[in-house]
Amino acid sequence: MPVKNRFSEMLSEITEWRRDIHENPEILFETHRTSALVAEKLKEFGCDEIATGIGRTGVVGVIKGKSNKSGKTIGLRADMDALPIFEATGLDYASKTPGAMHACGHDGHTAMLLGAAKYLSETRNFDGTVVVIFQPAEEGGGGGREMCEDGMMDRFKIDEVYGMHNWPGKPVGSFAIRPGAFFAATDTFEIKVVGKGGHAAKPQETIDTTVMASHLVIALQTLVSRNSDPVQQMVVSVTSFETESKAFNVIPETVTVKGTVRTMSTEMRDLAAKRLPEIAEGVVQTFGGTMDVNYMMGYPVMVNHEEQTEFAASVASKVSGNCEDAPLVMGGEDFAFMLEERPGAYILVGNGDTAPVHHPEYNFNDETIPAGCSWWAGIVEERLAG
Repeated sequence: MPVKNRFSEMLSEITEWRRDIHENPEILFETHRTSALVAEKLKEFGCDEIATGIGRTGVVGVIKGKSNKSGKTIGLRADMDALPIFEATGLDYASKTPGAMHACGHDGHTAMLLGAAKYLSETRNFDGTVVVIFQPAEEGGGGGREMCEDGMMDRFKIDEVYGMHNWPGKPVGSFAIRPGAFFAATDTFEIKVVGKGGHAAKPQETIDTTVMASHLVIALQTLVSRNSDPVQQMVVSVTSFETESKAFNVIPETVTVKGTVRTMSTEMRDLAAKRLPEIAEGVVQTFGGTMDVNYMMGYPVMVNHEEQTEFAASVASKVSGNCEDAPLVMGGEDFAFMLEERPGAYILVGNGDTAPVHHPEYNFNDETIPAGCSWWAGIVEERLAG
């Protein structure tokens, strides 16, 4: 495929961009250096329009084709932010910022989309307009939602939008996708259990919050086992159990339990939001305590649109020879907000035999770059064929 050959020629240049971004990670909306680098590159490539500050620190570039008879505009999105992790790769281009690391490959996503933007700006072999979207704060900040709420889709007249994520464990340059629900809704909860503290030798004089909260942790699992439809997907994880006491002989006045609920449908999401507080209230009342619960809606279910998914898979097959059916992923992805506003699809590209994402030894595989860039360019040149 000619496009793929072109990106093989550009590999060393794109790799240099990627490693520079890796060395200088920025978290959430603090992607000031990365955003400036992206805007500078887009200007250097000759993009027709460059907008900064979309969704606080997002960057958008507009590339017009040789003609615009179709009147169509395709959006291509990459995320830019890093994670609050101490890097343990030992690479010569490892993070220079302690406690921040590109442990999910967003450095690779940004570099690949920059590579595609450079190629598309040079060739313009399409009928219509391309909007390249560089998004901050995918890792928990909802940068995708922020960019949409800033009016990005209407401002740039985007008709369809496509996204991509690297996937450790899949062969380098291979692809996988699925229509419909793909990544889970990711909601969080915090429950503060209040009892009566006291001496550990006199439990009868207390309302023991540790016992209460321990029963609560177990009871919350009935959301999955006894409240939800067994053929639906739901994961409830208690991830934090905190008291204000550090002493061995004190029963604490309060215990705070935190965790996450992941679902694959609006029905299951609404059920969890209703039943979790009810279950917590019942357990706490049984032991004579009180509680305060905060259930926080996070990213919605990411749903791939049928037609666009089929098209994205066909482009991937031309790049790598095939495109597999992807499994459901219980992790979250805030590209979901963009897919709620416009039809589109999200695909996985193989990162090879590497550490998993969000691991301190993870690293984006630069050998993935030609395939990823080729998919971006193929989406444009085929969807907007003149």
